[in-house]
Amino acid sequence: MARQYAGRRAAPAACAVAALLVAAAAQAAPSRADLSEADRKRVQAVTAPTRDFSRAEQFETMQGGAGTVAKLVNRDIFSHPAANLDFEGRQGFMVGNGLFRKDWVSSPSSTLASDGLGPLFNARSCQACHVKDGRGTVPGFDPEQLSDAVALLIRLSLPAGNDDARDQIAQAVGRPDPVYGHQLQPFAVAGLPAEGQVRITYREIPVALGGGETATLMEPSYTIENLGYGPMHPETVLSPRLAPPMLGLGLLEAIHEDDILANAARGHEDGVSGRPNWFVDPVSGARVLGRFNWKAGQPTVERQSANAFSGDMGLSTPLFPNHYGDCTAAQTACADMPHGAQEHLGEHEVPGRLMDFVTTYSLNLALPQRRDVDDPRVLAGKKLFYESNCIACHVPKYVTRRDAARPEHRFQLIWPYTDLLLHDMGPGLADGQAEADANGREWRTPPLWGIGLTRTVNPNATWLHDGRARTLLEAILWHGGEAQAARDRVVDMTPAQRKDLIRFLESL
Repeated sequence: MARQYAGRRAAPAACAVAALLVAAAAQAAPSRADLSEADRKRVQAVTAPTRDFSRAEQFETMQGGAGTVAKLVNRDIFSHPAANLDFEGRQGFMVGNGLFRKDWVSSPSSTLASDGLGPLFNARSCQACHVKDGRGTVPGFDPEQLSDAVALLIRLSLPAGNDDARDQIAQAVGRPDPVYGHQLQPFAVAGLPAEGQVRITYREIPVALGGGETATLMEPSYTIENLGYGPMHPETVLSPRLAPPMLGLGLLEAIHEDDILANAARGHEDGVSGRPNWFVDPVSGARVLGRFNWKAGQPTVERQSANAFSGDMGLSTPLFPNHYGDCTAAQTACADMPHGAQEHLGEHEVPGRLMDFVTTYSLNLALPQRRDVDDPRVLAGKKLFYESNCIACHVPKYVTRRDAARPEHRFQLIWPYTDLLLHDMGPGLADGQAEADANGREWRTPPLWGIGLTRTVNPNATWLHDGRARTLLEAILWHGGEAQAARDRVVDMTPAQRKDLIRFLESL
């Protein structure tokens, strides 16, 4: 009955969109040098968008391929190792788990392998931001609340004003505030003032929906108070960034570049035109393809992790050897504080071996099995997701590369629902910050896998880059720019159809 209802309500225009998407996928088939011709045809067939919504697709429950876990759904569901990790990989994963969770302390300390925090910092541990390996928590929607904003870091940047500044932006590092650096640090070691605290205020925006319903969006604005080192530059732009979930990162890294570039080459309805974020790696000098963080400004999980150690906790690694993190030349007392590098452990506060363990952990957090994939309402919602052209950006599935760096990631059919490309999301979500090729209105399409268990893992979690969306429907309603037409189709749905769409998302 439910399936018949969904079928009757499908608009002809939406059906035409779905058909065009299938045709476009065939026209932009990637070359994939890692595959034989026979394998290439198999991969093209299995990753083509489905046109049958009467039942679940084969292997659809296995979101993370052979690494998918069938575990009890509770707050730890995002924290399991991939099912196909070998014994040695599991050992490294468990050590990395301990490092991911541990609290670092300031120097000098009796715990010589755990000191070096700061001197300025956002958090004492990775887990403090990525709650139970899921999303971080925004300070809240209380307009009077002044917050230290642990999981919601505030990126700081200036517009490009000269060639040096443009070079910094091209390297995806941005042009920092001359006093406060690349991000606000709300904590400091003893003897130093913290940089400041963020106050968030919200304006309610009512949105009329089809069927007589109304939703209320919360539009945030940000101010920094109690500045510890004098005023910021008057042109400094604030960009809040919420810690994203950690699961499936190794599989995203194993998606072949040709598949990502093929997504950009496809023709789409609605003016959708995603593009890759290329930038110059400041370490190697090579031009690399970004695929991680909110604007695709990091090329690998290892580099993203090392960047977080440096920027969020002030800890040096082989990739970011500065012991003082985001301290600037204007913060002279910061560079006079002791660091935590120990001669007998190596020249970095997080030596290469420890960095390897954290990277192994971050690469291999497993996807949970999909739930209710054959439920009629979930199937009806999936059909609406496709017909609304959501898959123009949230590309459902890939087969990872045969020559991936780690064997557990090779040749896996995965379902992340992302194209890993930048899209103009309109003025409502714009942050005004450039990051390599990404401009101030562009964001990378976030993966949707696991999104239905967000609140199971962190009951206080919210959605979008700054956590402004309290529900999945609110997150959809904030879509603008290239996603405006898809968003408007959701607005025009009946209340029952919107519930089906959300049921589908909650099954991921």
